[in-house]
Amino acid sequence: MAGHETTILPPRDEAAFHALVDQLRSGGPVPRLTLSDGTTIDLPDEIAEALRRIVGALALGQAVTVAPQHTTLTTQQAADLLGVSRPTLVKLLDDGALPHTRPGRHRRVHLTDVLAYRDTIRRDSHAALDELAAISDEAGLYEDTATPRRTR
Repeated sequence: MAGHETTILPPRDEAAFHALVDQLRSGGPVPRLTLSDGTTIDLPDEIAEALRRIVGALALGQAVTVAPQHTTLTTQQAADLLGVSRPTLVKLLDDGALPHTRPGRHRRVHLTDVLAYRDTIRRDSHAALDELAAISDEAGLYEDTATPRRTR
């Protein structure tokens, strides 16, 4: 199973699934795994969060794809993760926006750095949109709306 992408579909037996959904959504105690021999293991925070996200998506009727990622990415893999072209990613590396290594001829980027950069860009985008909405609101642009018309 390791090294292969796996897609998980929502369970057909929804009744058996709802207790798990409710428990994970409650944010209660750390989830535990109980093995068939009775051994109980506290799940690490990262695995508990992954489980919450997977179960949350399945509860919405969505499929979930789990795919392993190397912790060190090629420039193409990093570009794909960020949704940009490889030349754009290389420019980000050259400009120092993302740290990278060059163990040989090719650049390598750490997955944690790519994810942190993606989160920063998303936060900055949301902040810019919030600021634009506030400016528009202050300028009264939301007050001048058209009179609703009946469509039937």
